[in-house]
Amino acid sequence: MVGGGEGAFIGAVHRMAAALDGDWQLAAGAFSTDAGRNQRTGELLGLDARRIYPSLDAMIAQERAMPADQRIDAVAIVTPNYLHAPMAIAALNAGFDVFCEKPMAMSVAEAKAIADAAEVSGRRFALAFTYSGYPLIEEARVRIARGDLGKIRLVQVEYLQGWLSLPIDTDGNKQAEWRTDPARAGIGGCLGDIGTHAFQLAEHVSGLRVQSVSADVATHVSGRRLDDDVSALLRFDGGARGTLKATQVAAGEENGLRLRIHGERGGLEWAQMEPNTLTLRWLDRPTEVVRAGGPGLHDGATALLRTPAGHPEGYIEAFANLYRAFAAAIRGNGDRWFPGVTDGLRTMRFIEAVIENAGSDKKWTPIDSGETA
Repeated sequence: MVGGGEGAFIGAVHRMAAALDGDWQLAAGAFSTDAGRNQRTGELLGLDARRIYPSLDAMIAQERAMPADQRIDAVAIVTPNYLHAPMAIAALNAGFDVFCEKPMAMSVAEAKAIADAAEVSGRRFALAFTYSGYPLIEEARVRIARGDLGKIRLVQVEYLQGWLSLPIDTDGNKQAEWRTDPARAGIGGCLGDIGTHAFQLAEHVSGLRVQSVSADVATHVSGRRLDDDVSALLRFDGGARGTLKATQVAAGEENGLRLRIHGERGGLEWAQMEPNTLTLRWLDRPTEVVRAGGPGLHDGATALLRTPAGHPEGYIEAFANLYRAFAAAIRGNGDRWFPGVTDGLRTMRFIEAVIENAGSDKKWTPIDSGETA
């Protein structure tokens, strides 16, 4: 692991998710540029002192020199965004698979460089789009893909948080500080942090690609250097229309990710804070409520569950599903999907299209520039 030292949030989540199914063991790390914090983190995690490294470069050099059956298999990158590309490329070029936090990079150009490194090295690259690992998200995706709702017309996704409603980024909150710093977060604040989650989920579940966006980007907290509120109209291929709302200044909101998709015959709804329920609404019959572990799930969704119906599974388990699929791919014994290069490139193009559109007089801005990835 690179990053995720004491005081960090997402590193601990990655470690819990990776360990849940017994597929992964944390063997080495470079957790912080602060030597004391780095050492303390490694010791608390029970690592061999010889494998607590001062930097990624040092870790790569020493691990590559070890016998193949002893060195690390993959690198988890849980740093601020500006380090994703250089670290991912270095690890891929050194022959290690990579599991990276989102967004993929700071720009489309950096994302393409990661994609090129993955292709040349032949190594795997996974992205932490956690919410796509929920069992009922997979159930929703399959039902849409097999045509249950008919032709898709409407896609609505929202991600509401309230934790940045006050200027805590100037009051010493480290998680807020780097996320609102363009040098470390990139050109999108809320847009890059949670807007990418919403966008990836909308495309993944609907099976449709967004062609163009018409967007409004706002910064409500005075002095903040990046956006904290984003609204976008979406035009999908096939004629579907959509809306995306992402904000971190909706005071009182916790983690309100919600997806609604409607076709010509019916619609479905899923909310991250009630992840074990999928609601289906129809033109010609009563509303259905599908529950995780209950009857009617297809095999792909059932495979993502670990406990019987009525035993809640949530965020860590969804995250663990991505790590489990990543491990299966490395072992060559499974074809489970996990988010990777394609999702990363799509979300980076979405960020740049939204920022371009919001800063121009154009009504619509295309996401693709003739490329397919």
